[in-house]
Amino acid sequence: MLENTIAAIGPLDESAMRAARERQSRLTKPVGSLGALEELAVRLAGLAGDCPPPLPEPAAVAIFAGDHGVHAQQVTPWPQEVTAQMIGNFLAGGAVVNAFARQAGASVTVVDVGVATPLAGGVPADPAPEGATGAGLPRPRAEKAGPPRLVAANVRPGTRDMTVTAALTRDEARSAVEIGARVADDLIDGGARILLTGDMGIGNTTPSAALIAAFTGVDPAETTGRGTGVDDATYDRKVSVVRAALSRHRPDPTDPLGTLAAVGGLEHAALAGLILAAAARRTPVLLDGVIAVSAALAAAAFAPAAVGAMVAGHCSAEPGARVALRHLGLDPLIDLGLRLGEGTGALLALPVVTGAVRVLHEVATFDSAGVAEKGPGNGVEGT
Repeated sequence: MLENTIAAIGPLDESAMRAARERQSRLTKPVGSLGALEELAVRLAGLAGDCPPPLPEPAAVAIFAGDHGVHAQQVTPWPQEVTAQMIGNFLAGGAVVNAFARQAGASVTVVDVGVATPLAGGVPADPAPEGATGAGLPRPRAEKAGPPRLVAANVRPGTRDMTVTAALTRDEARSAVEIGARVADDLIDGGARILLTGDMGIGNTTPSAALIAAFTGVDPAETTGRGTGVDDATYDRKVSVVRAALSRHRPDPTDPLGTLAAVGGLEHAALAGLILAAAARRTPVLLDGVIAVSAALAAAAFAPAAVGAMVAGHCSAEPGARVALRHLGLDPLIDLGLRLGEGTGALLALPVVTGAVRVLHEVATFDSAGVAEKGPGNGVEGT
């Protein structure tokens, strides 16, 4: 499946991009006045092979969840059980991602690709913090796209400690990649016109930092951040842990499957698969934060043309995110200092993507509106 997916990924359609640029030049606005939105719309036309491209509606968020053996190295103060508890919160509709998804009208799919704590009855009971939705309070209204759903696809109960041995075998990494691809196909077959990446996994910023360092060659001190807000001692330990894992395994960035197996997480591998399958289906993927962009580096290593399907939703406060986005050549749509994950930043950026495409669909041309184009003594002034 992986090889077939990669083989189906092609470059952006140049003729559709030319048509989009030409249409942008005839719309009732000064050329370039919408800044980055204009080039975004052009790229999406190239991805779709059509101008205007389809509106990115409906949207689907896929949250891949997994645990990490490197948690044993005390890289985070949060207990590993929180991963499973937050899955319960997602399914109950009480997390930030749910609030933003309701606002955007996006569906939420949670995929257990490697959670260590068993999900009794499919979801832990009453998981939300005291006083939060799901802990005895009324649940919020269901998303327009329906309530969140859980996909059980656990490859193994968390990765191994990457400072001791490879986090995954190659077969386990491949299984996770292909699970992500199947989820993408399922969502697209179900009508989704844009996919948004989400993630959940206590400790997952540590393998993210390792992946970014491995694929970009940047020193771990520059790719490692404070995650959930760790203190100086924990941060220093994180950097040392990342450095030790890279020194042990020496992952080859031209071997993305081997790199994912050595220092990645099951959610990273699944996210890479989601991106690859979306690119093969010429469907845009709106990337969230540092976990998503570290997975995007793996997807780009598998198939460089997959970058054409990627849209950087926001720039995470994690320093590795900027390193990864720079390597991918992607500019984030928004920068609000977010570092939550779950898909929250991608959801906040979704209206920006929709607006960029809607301009090509709905804004009149100078001819059709009877508006004079710019010329000596006339034209439309912009600011």
